[in-house]
Order: sequence, then structure tokens, then C-alpha cells
Amino acid sequence: MTNLHDLQQDLAQALNEFEQQVKFAPKQLFVIGCSTSEVIGAKIGTSGAMDVAEVIYEEFAKFAQKHDLYLVFQGCEHINRALTMEAAAAIQYNLEPVAVVPVRTAGGSMSAFAFTQLKNPVVVEAVSAHMGIDIGQTLIGMHLKLVAVPIRTSVKMLGEAVLTMATTRPKLIGGTRAQYELPNK
Repeated sequence: MTNLHDLQQDLAQALNEFEQQVKFAPKQLFVIGCSTSEVIGAKIGTSGAMDVAEVIYEEFAKFAQKHDLYLVFQGCEHINRALTMEAAAAIQYNLEPVAVVPVRTAGGSMSAFAFTQLKNPVVVEAVSAHMGIDIGQTLIGMHLKLVAVPIRTSVKMLGEAVLTMATTRPKLIGGTRAQYELPNK
């Protein structure tokens, strides 16, 4: 049996270490991929756990409020990894909603739970998020900006699921004469 209090504590610790290493700007996109099945020690997509999703969602909601971020929840392969988010975020980032409602068996517990908690939820096909967290090897990379930078924390697992965190940075382009910082004025 998964201890929900331990899950909450571990996620809080991981997010605390993440925020010590990343700079945030208001209204950035934070993508979350989460297999609640993996968290409880089962194979991805086989044992969705809404109680686990609730605990994880609550911790992310506090984190997002603290940093004024938009949360984006990646669904499972049965909805082509479409993403649940607030309509305001979709409008701000010019994202077109699609017609699907994530459920535990098609979208996954995390995305389905988030859909019930957001004020005005929509689902979109893709985003280019500024940062994210992958819980259970759900492969969020397709929804991050092009240059992802791993963030290491002391928390390597959430329950039984592998935990991977990343931020992004702009591409560095040019050759040996290129400059990447503005000269002092």
C-alpha cells in the first residue's frame, strides 16, 4: 500500500529543490506527466489511482500558485498524450482546444483528476512548456521547449516511479564569434 503522506512529502521536497535551481517567470507552462500506476508499483497504464492523483495534484497546485505558473497535465497514449490545462493558458499561448475529456482509462488518473479540479479546463494537442516533471517515465520531452536541461534533486523516485525533472533554455546558435550575453551598457 502506498503511503500518501510520504508521497506528498517526497514531492514537496523535490519541488523545493527544483525551485532552488530554476528561475520562474509569471504564467510559464509547467508540464506534468504522471503514471499513478507506476507510483504504486504497477506497470504504466494498468492501475490508475485517483487517490494518488489527488495528493500529487494538491502539491502541484500549491507550487503553481506560489510561482504563478500554469499547470499542464499530459494524458496517456490513448488520447495521444494530449494535455489538460486552464483555458486561460490555452488562450495566452494561442493553443487550439480539442474535443476529448480525459478519464482514468483514457487520459490517465492524473489528467482526469486535474480536469475535474481546474476552473475552466480544456485539452490541447501539444505545448512547448518551459519546464516539467515526469513521474513514471511518461515521456514529457515532446512537450518541452527544444533545449531541455535536466534538474537533479535528492528525490529520485516518487513511490515506485522514476522521477525526472527539467527546465529549458534558449538555443545557443552561431560559431566561435557568437556572443550569448548582451554587452554591458
